[in-house]
Amino acid sequence: MAFPEPLVVETHSTCDIAVIWLHGLGADGFDFQDVVPALNLPDNLHIRFIFPHAKEIPVTANAGYVMRAWYDILEFSEERKINSMQLAESVNYVDALIAQQLKRGISSKRIVIAGFSQGGAVAYQVALNYSQSLAGLLTMSTYIAEPEALTFAAANKALPILIQHGQFDPVVLEQQADKALTLLQSKHYLVTTQRYPTEHNLCTQQVLDIGQWLTSLFH
Repeated sequence: MAFPEPLVVETHSTCDIAVIWLHGLGADGFDFQDVVPALNLPDNLHIRFIFPHAKEIPVTANAGYVMRAWYDILEFSEERKINSMQLAESVNYVDALIAQQLKRGISSKRIVIAGFSQGGAVAYQVALNYSQSLAGLLTMSTYIAEPEALTFAAANKALPILIQHGQFDPVVLEQQADKALTLLQSKHYLVTTQRYPTEHNLCTQQVLDIGQWLTSLFH
């Protein structure tokens, strides 16, 4: 079963920046489509937003219910038990999306990897293992699913990383974000963290902060 074609939203007819933004469990690529105009980006940032759709698979921790998921979750514990092969498959798929953008003439140094919740877990694995320099990594309301599978590729040792999390998140606990932060700081990554008085979602201020962060990466 192949991944569906992603949703693509462009802010200009000619784009030289790509943001690959992964949705959370049970959602799809349309979940963050409306975020693009709300980012309040300057007109001179010509960004191609790519919103992929995960495959529909049974999720064990949700009683086997079939939904869009980047990998199966076996147990909703703080230390998520997951299907490692499916995570690897999703990482490979995102790598292929990056390769498509490279072929279209966008430098890897102008590609941002972003993800919310389960999509953020995939984003961590993609960006921290990627062999060419990327522009940035944005993770929202998420965790590192498989720290033992991270290679911390030398090309992205200076990768700007923004970790955002809701202070009242009952789905992915704030300490899971803290755990990721501690690991990244121990590896001397450039990490910025932002916390919001919200649950497992994006709030208005957070969206504006993402827009400011994206702008700062390319100015």
